[in-house]
Amino acid sequence: MQLHNLKPAKGSVKAGKRIGRGEGSGKGGTATRGHKGAKSRSGYSKKLGFEGGQMPLQRRVPKFGFKNINRKEYQGINLDTLQTLVDEGRIKDNVTLDVLIENGLAGKNDLVKILGRGELKAKLNITVHKFTATAKAAIEKAGGEAVTL
Repeated sequence: MQLHNLKPAKGSVKAGKRIGRGEGSGKGGTATRGHKGAKSRSGYSKKLGFEGGQMPLQRRVPKFGFKNINRKEYQGINLDTLQTLVDEGRIKDNVTLDVLIENGLAGKNDLVKILGRGELKAKLNITVHKFTATAKAAIEKAGGEAVTL
């Protein structure tokens, strides 16, 4: 390393002129912002969805539908999923919320509903929030018990 090949560290030297630092800098006055208008002012920030004063798309499109604020969302678990867990030996005879959470089928705050897809061969005592009619029938046909929380 010699004096003639010294260079500043990469990224330490800013390129371009400093804006708004007096007339002598060549970028004073309006500081490249033009004259008047919202964009020339300090503190300006464009609002999300702003279209230059034109009626924004989200206000032009008609609203429709209905969102029930009291709706309860259930985590659905099918019978074939439970049968797979029985075959793998991950569940035995009692199926509770804790067992389903351990096996990653539901979250700790989820409401759980057993759905009727697939076939259940194992005798299981299942305790969850809800059952479909077909699921309940299949569980009882296999000799198990469906208990609603």
